Amino acid sequence: MRRVALGSQGLEVSVQGLGCMGMSEFYGAGDDAESVATIHRALDLGVTLLDTADMYGPHRNEELVGRAIADRRDEVVLATKFGIVRDPADPAVRGVNGRPEYVRSACDASLRRLGVDHIDLYYQHRVDPSVPIEETVGAMAELVAAGKVRYLGLSEAAPTTIRRAHAVAPITALQTEFSIWSREPEAEILPTLRELGIGFIAYSPLGRGFLTGAFRSAADFAADDFRRNLPRMSGDNLAANLAVLAEVDELAAEKGVTPAQLALAWVHQQGDDVVPIPGTKRRRYLEDNVAAAGIALTPAEAQRLGAVGSSVAGTRYPDMSLVNG
Repeated sequence: MRRVALGSQGLEVSVQGLGCMGMSEFYGAGDDAESVATIHRALDLGVTLLDTADMYGPHRNEELVGRAIADRRDEVVLATKFGIVRDPADPAVRGVNGRPEYVRSACDASLRRLGVDHIDLYYQHRVDPSVPIEETVGAMAELVAAGKVRYLGLSEAAPTTIRRAHAVAPITALQTEFSIWSREPEAEILPTLRELGIGFIAYSPLGRGFLTGAFRSAADFAADDFRRNLPRMSGDNLAANLAVLAEVDELAAEKGVTPAQLALAWVHQQGDDVVPIPGTKRRRYLEDNVAAAGIALTPAEAQRLGAVGSSVAGTRYPDMSLVNG
């Protein structure tokens, strides 16, 4: 797989990464053996960027990824995140912590779980509104100086926050949701990143799986699948968004590709500074996703797909208060 520069500090990654979150939580039951095989297959196909976080599991996803890459560490650009804190008594209860002392302890804990001596790309998962971003990023920069982290990232941060953070220490990547039905970054986020020389990691480029066409009703989600509670995938919003999916299905059939490949191809076409990280826990879907990196859209196809996003019903999360800090 082709590689591209991520940001302007020297980090290079595959043009498509692999999101590992769903291997351990949120999207129904997992299979560790198949997940490890999926990671290995991704590396075989030239995917270098693996994305995890300490809150996935919680903690179990980092441990899983660590086991999978134990004998292939030099093939991997390893990305993980800190900052979302889950209550051990009730993991559904979450807070945000950006205090410097927490940054340091979270990094050390992630290094232990991953079984590595450094993290390639370390993100603040969500901005802590109670801690100045300068303090949080200052602590992150100390991790770089100590050799524990190579490059720094932010997730779901607003343009002003990105600028303030980048003034303290170079930010290599910003991660947020981006797909044909999540177009918000186009207005201010992407222009800011391009001005500052920061790369963009697009998570959920398949609309949390909805754009694959695999889910047509609430009954298609497992009982413990958190997507049941997402506004776009429940009630009247779900019914309305099936019309969006119908347009994706139609164009995919015309082009002779799968809906997932079409949706990913659109993200790839937004520029080499936009790197999608579709998540999957199965090899067959991974191979389908990787093939999308080689699909070119005509301007008319890209425009038609882009227009789909204007008719999406519902917000991305039930509570959007911490999405753009």
